Amino acid sequence: MEHKGNMQRVTKRFMKHKLAVVSLIFLLIMIILAILAPVIAPYNPNQVSGGFSKPPSMDHLLGTDQIGRDMLSRLLYAMRISLFVGAAATVISTLIGVILGLLSGFIGGVVDSIIMRITDMVMSFPYILLVLVAAAVFEPGLWSIVLILGFVDWPGVARLVRGNVLSIREMNYIKADIAAGMPKRFILFSEILPNTIAPVFVYATQVFAISILDEAALSFLGMGVQPPTASLGNILNGAESITVLTSKFWLWVPAGVLIVLLVISINFVGDALRDALDPSV
Repeated sequence: MEHKGNMQRVTKRFMKHKLAVVSLIFLLIMIILAILAPVIAPYNPNQVSGGFSKPPSMDHLLGTDQIGRDMLSRLLYAMRISLFVGAAATVISTLIGVILGLLSGFIGGVVDSIIMRITDMVMSFPYILLVLVAAAVFEPGLWSIVLILGFVDWPGVARLVRGNVLSIREMNYIKADIAAGMPKRFILFSEILPNTIAPVFVYATQVFAISILDEAALSFLGMGVQPPTASLGNILNGAESITVLTSKFWLWVPAGVLIVLLVISINFVGDALRDALDPSV
C-alpha cells in the first residue's frame, strides 16, 4: 500500500508539469511510430520509388531524397535507429555506472580509489573528443556507436551513485543491518540500491538525450550509422550543399526538427521526473 501511495504522489507531481506530460505523450507516439515503421512506412526505405530530390507530393508526403527514396519511410526507420541507439547506450552506461558506483561507495578503500581514479581519467578527456577518437578507431556501424556511447557516458552515473551510497551508508537503518550481520549483498541491493535509483532515472534521461545527439553528430560526419541504413544523423548528411539547404528543405528540415523535438521532450520529462521524485518537495 505504501508503494502504491508513493507512486500516486509521484504521478500527481509529474502531472503538474504540463509540458512534460505533452512531451511524454509525444515521445510515446514517436516510439510507437518507430516500432511500427515496417507496417506504416509507405515504401521500403532503401527502395528507389520516385524521381531524384522530388518535393513533397501525394505519392511522397515528404518528398524523395537525392536517389529517389521516399523521405517519410526513411524518416520513420531513421527515428527507429536513433531511438534504439539512444536507449541502448543509456542502458549500457547506466548499468556500468550503477554497478561501479555501488561498489565504490559501499566497499570503499582501495576499490573506491581505483574506480574513482578510472572515472576521473575518463572524465578528464574532452567528451566529444573522446567520442570522436573512439569512433575513428573502431569500424563505423550501429553496434559500434552503441558501445562507444555506452562506455563513454558511465562516469557521471558512477559518481552520482557513489555520492548517494556514501550518504545512505551512514543512515541508522543501514548501520543496524550491518550490526545485525545482514549479508552485504542484501544491504547493497535491497536497502541501498532502491533508495538511489530515483536520481539515476533522472540522470538517465539526460544520457538518453545526449546519446541521440551524439549519434546524429557522428552519423552526420560519416562515423556512425552507415548508409543505406537510415538514421537521423546520416539523413542530415545530405544537407551539406548550399543548394540543398536553400531550395530542398524536405531533405533536412524534417530530420532536424525531429531531433530537436525528441531531445527537448526527453529533457522536459527528465526535469519533471526530478521534481516528482524529490522527497523534499
